Amino acid sequence: MNSKEIKALAEKVFMKTYGRYDLALTKGEGVFVYDPEGNEYLDFVSGLAVTSLGHANETVAQTVAQQARTLVHVSNLYYTEPQVKLAQKLIENCFADRVFFGNSGAEANEAAIKLARKYSFDKYGPNRFRILTMDNSFHGRTMVTLSATAQLDKHVGFEPLNEGFAYLPLNDLDAVKKAFQEGGVCAVMIEPIQGEGGVNEVDQDYLKAVRALCRDNDILLIFDEIQVGMGRLGALFAYQLLGVEPDIMTLAKALANGLPIGAALAREEVAEAFGPGTHASTFGGTPLVTSAALAVLETMLAPGFMDQVQRVGDYFKSRLAGLVENHEFAKEVRGRGLLLGLKVSFPGAEVVDQLMAKGYLINCIQGNILRFLPPLTITEAEVDSLIPVLEETLSALAASNGE
Repeated sequence: MNSKEIKALAEKVFMKTYGRYDLALTKGEGVFVYDPEGNEYLDFVSGLAVTSLGHANETVAQTVAQQARTLVHVSNLYYTEPQVKLAQKLIENCFADRVFFGNSGAEANEAAIKLARKYSFDKYGPNRFRILTMDNSFHGRTMVTLSATAQLDKHVGFEPLNEGFAYLPLNDLDAVKKAFQEGGVCAVMIEPIQGEGGVNEVDQDYLKAVRALCRDNDILLIFDEIQVGMGRLGALFAYQLLGVEPDIMTLAKALANGLPIGAALAREEVAEAFGPGTHASTFGGTPLVTSAALAVLETMLAPGFMDQVQRVGDYFKSRLAGLVENHEFAKEVRGRGLLLGLKVSFPGAEVVDQLMAKGYLINCIQGNILRFLPPLTITEAEVDSLIPVLEETLSALAASNGE
């Protein structure tokens, strides 16, 4: 099928839940993707921080092909080797002692929310169930994770939401203290960098203070690392850069380089709140997806991998900072590693469209934040390819807007 045929059929068969770009893609290779007509695009979106090892990664492809010929699914009624090996490898490389596998970031966050409430219920009874999340947070689109998401425009039409969530200003320690004093809190749930919310960074001192408050009050600290985990910031997990350990951490997106998987990891004392029958997932952690995730994890743990992410991320951020220094329309650079945002003075949707026409895929969030989430295998040369095209496009749009 050509692009026109694919898009025409999509208009007939899908529920209209996505505002898609005017682009059909049929092939990927490394940091590039291709449409049916063979046009090439340098991908600075990577499936929203998912294909972090690049498209059609050979190691992942071979692993999946071999596992598909061996054992795809048997359910969690039985043990499988890829699943237990992945769990072991994750635990060996983070604070946690136990892991639960699901199919997505929303499922991972659902598991974390249930675990936090069950832990608190077992120790303190039924009246300690509130979970604090931060303004502009994004935790998923199921009813519970939507209720945890503090972006009110996403709630419209789905009320009543699930009770038990309170939204606080990010980096406001007094707001946390006040919520604790009001009582009934079982957990604080934070993204170390808010990706969907605008590439908003959490202050490290604030995070350390929240950690201390949670510890003193036996309130759990949950890190949603679905977008920032798995190497995105230049360490395997974001908390390792921040020097603050959570009690529960959630992962998904890049964990299997495009195959559906989510994970909730927790300390032993917390994980003990889940017993047989308290939580489950039919497709959670199949041999197929966990074999792929194990290959991803082993690749990211190889010597030099994270050093490259940090090096290229720092270089990319410096090039974006150069735009801010030289142009009034470029207002602010946000983020770290290879999760970066550029705030501009006009709506960013047209920037995305014009760059796409020139062979570059980027993303726009919160109206005027250009977000860059390339594969972690991106190079300085590929960053250098983008920057002048981005600068030219922004300059032309600023002029057309009278700036």
